[in-house]
Amino acid sequence: MLQHSRTASPLLSRPGAVPAEGHDEGVAAHYGDLFREQRALADGRGLVDLSHRGVVAVTGDDRLSWLHLLLTQHVSDLPAGQATESLILSAHGHIEHALYLVDDGETVWMHVEPGTEEALIAYLESMKFFYRVEVAERTAEIAVVHLPAGSIAEVPNGVVVRETPHGRDLFLPRADLESYADTNGPLAGILAYEALRVETHRPRVGFETDHRTIPHELGWIGSAVHLQKGCYRGQETVARVHNLGKPPRRLVFLHLDGSEVHLPGPGTPIRLAADGEEGRKLGFITTSARHHELGPIALALVKRNVPVDAELLAGDTAAAQETVVEP
Repeated sequence: MLQHSRTASPLLSRPGAVPAEGHDEGVAAHYGDLFREQRALADGRGLVDLSHRGVVAVTGDDRLSWLHLLLTQHVSDLPAGQATESLILSAHGHIEHALYLVDDGETVWMHVEPGTEEALIAYLESMKFFYRVEVAERTAEIAVVHLPAGSIAEVPNGVVVRETPHGRDLFLPRADLESYADTNGPLAGILAYEALRVETHRPRVGFETDHRTIPHELGWIGSAVHLQKGCYRGQETVARVHNLGKPPRRLVFLHLDGSEVHLPGPGTPIRLAADGEEGRKLGFITTSARHHELGPIALALVKRNVPVDAELLAGDTAAAQETVVEP
């Protein structure tokens, strides 16, 4: 997983805040009560501090037509205010970046995985050529804040909003982060946000991806990859797999045995329950979480030919699968 150095969020000084580690370092894992924080988000209350995520802005008259040439999503005619998501692929079609975008009529704003913004900007800068575009990192001035679906929290004037079925991402001036949290709490940590992400089967770069992941394996065709647009890097692989074959792996959702005390973490091998713990490895856990209603849950990547009704083992923990990506 990518590591990064980021100034810690001022919200880590709030009562009960426990810092997140690893990929999400810099914000709170939770504020003392994981399930209470999840329930608040599920009820449309509170906010999540995502200020550790990278923020990149693209301006200029050619911004949409230029991005359209580089991204997997159709963005040349993206209406102002309409959220979308897109990927940047390698020449072989492997996922390198996931971008969460909105255009405000003058600027395309995007947030990306923590620590990936420098590599993304280097790639974008290398592709500018004669297009009238400017690319800027804005992470130091802009903090991403997430409001859950159903939230009635007010958005300050001038703040760019990216609205999706799962909630609203605000591109908030970093200087306003503490005052906004004061009036729009309760605060929920990244673990609560991640549990709801796993529940809704949403993949995340660096978690559900490795160096050879292609979009088809994670269900990103359609939501982040447009199949009828023109060429972009990696497009040949996307088209070939879509038209002629099947991806080698598929994303599954797992209900884990709730009687186990430990939660099998990322990388835990997946095997057929019938074969036991010495059986052939068929995949691995990508993200696991404790959910306020469902109990322990996980996303995992398994070989495409694993039967959809097979009982599985995650390490030594029994796991029942739900299909996310059809075999």
